[in-house]
Amino acid sequence: MDRVEIAGLLARLAHLLDEARYEDAATVFADDAVIRSPRGGEVRGIADLISFLQRAHVEDERTQHITTDVVVDVEGDQASMSANQLVFFYRAGQPPHRRSGLRLAYTAVRTSMGWRISEGEVVPAWIDGPPVTVVA
Repeated sequence: MDRVEIAGLLARLAHLLDEARYEDAATVFADDAVIRSPRGGEVRGIADLISFLQRAHVEDERTQHITTDVVVDVEGDQASMSANQLVFFYRAGQPPHRRSGLRLAYTAVRTSMGWRISEGEVVPAWIDGPPVTVVA
């Protein structure tokens, strides 16, 4: 059952990102989560993560995250998980103008609210399309 709930974190994260519900990040991430990515550097804590996601959002741009090849290993109240993710960036009614293939590596912990991502790294395998910069 733990593996199902932990893998569900990735699905909930994808929906949260696709629907731009960044303020709901605490339903997926631990309060003191540390996330690393080339685009965001190292982000520490839920407040900074939400702030980064809001700044990184491009007006009128939508995303579709497709997560696959999920592997979860549980050891007590901690788990490691990895997955591949395809992200399509598009505007309403138009085909994607940018795509990326990502490799995700996360650690999850059991909390009083259920499993949450406590640490993670997002590594691009490839990117196709114009680059995006994040406003500091």
